[in-house]
Parts: sequence; structure tokens; C-alpha cells
Amino acid sequence: MRHALTLADRAEAAGEVPVGAVLILGDDVIAEGWNQPIGHHDPTAHAEIVALRAAGDKLGNYRLPETTLYVTLEPCVMCAGAIVHARVARLVFGAADAQAGAAGSVFDLLQSPHLNHRTEVTAGVAASECEQRLRTFFSARRGAQ
Repeated sequence: MRHALTLADRAEAAGEVPVGAVLILGDDVIAEGWNQPIGHHDPTAHAEIVALRAAGDKLGNYRLPETTLYVTLEPCVMCAGAIVHARVARLVFGAADAQAGAAGSVFDLLQSPHLNHRTEVTAGVAASECEQRLRTFFSARRGAQ
């Protein structure tokens, strides 16, 4: 999660919402991502999607079984859907998202009996640090308006 927080800082430095993601296979980091939708003019360039795309390219497969995805913020519906389709085994996230979280807060797509894959979820890892980055970012944004 520490590395994901460093990637969140990278997103913030670029003016993006500070979210970072790291995908692990065994003991190896196979991909990483940070929020880039503003800079890339791409609504799908969330940290999780960026990391999943990079992993697919690296491994030559869109299926990513036996991987663990670490993310500083609970994934949204789009990202949770991508996690399911990629067959990610485990998700570890920091801050819960009470407005759009799809890993248990608002929706629970990763455990849905209607889908053909379930992803194990561990929530709240380094939550206070992840939440503080987001609070600071949005507070500064509101103050600048």
C-alpha cells in the first residue's frame, strides 16, 4: 500500500485525484497506475484500469488470476467490473468511498452472485493515510474556487 500511496502522490502532482494502484503477482510488482483521466482526456484512466492494462500488456493476457491489486481508494463500478473481468484474485484498498464505492460501500460487485468471478476483498489498509490525502486534495480544490 505504501507504493500505491506514492503513486497517488504522483497523480496529485499532475492535478489528478490522488489515487494509486499496484498489481502484485507472487512477490513481484507486475504493474502500477495512478489516476490520469484529466491529463489523458480519458474517463477510463482510473488508477486501477491503468494498472490492469499495463499488467495485461506485460503478461500478454487480459486474465490476471492469482494477482492482488492494492488501491488507495475503494474502486468504482467501472473499476470493479474490470477487476472481475480480469479475474483478479484479491483486492486490498485503503479509503472507503461512501459515494461511489463498488467493493462493499455502496455496491458490492466483487462479491455479486450474479457474476462469474468473486474477488476477495480486504478493506481499510492504511485507511487514515489514504483518506487524509483525499481530504487534503479536495479541501485545497474547494479553497481554490
